[in-house]
Amino acid sequence: MMFVTGPAFSGKRTWVRETMGWDAEELAHRAVWDVQELAIDADDLAILADELACRDVVIACELGAGVVPMDADQRAQREAAGRLACLLAERADCVVRICCGLSQVLKGSIS
Repeated sequence: MMFVTGPAFSGKRTWVRETMGWDAEELAHRAVWDVQELAIDADDLAILADELACRDVVIACELGAGVVPMDADQRAQREAAGRLACLLAERADCVVRICCGLSQVLKGSIS
């Protein structure tokens, strides 16, 4: 599994499509994105990470790089999203961070 992360609207899906040579239909079939949203309601993040790791590509937006919210629920959502990202990176063969459309391989290699 390849885990792709980075800020919102940084070109993650476009990068995956172009790098993997997939059209939009294949992307929808082989990848899942915005997985940080799934962390909010997950009872067990490790089980969720195991389920997501079965996909070819998992894409998540990085959260928490800005101002810490005053609302406790929003802080908990950021915490869950960050923990899920760590679990996904642990399970991934390749981890890529996309920023401004540029890729940075953090783990493994792009094949």
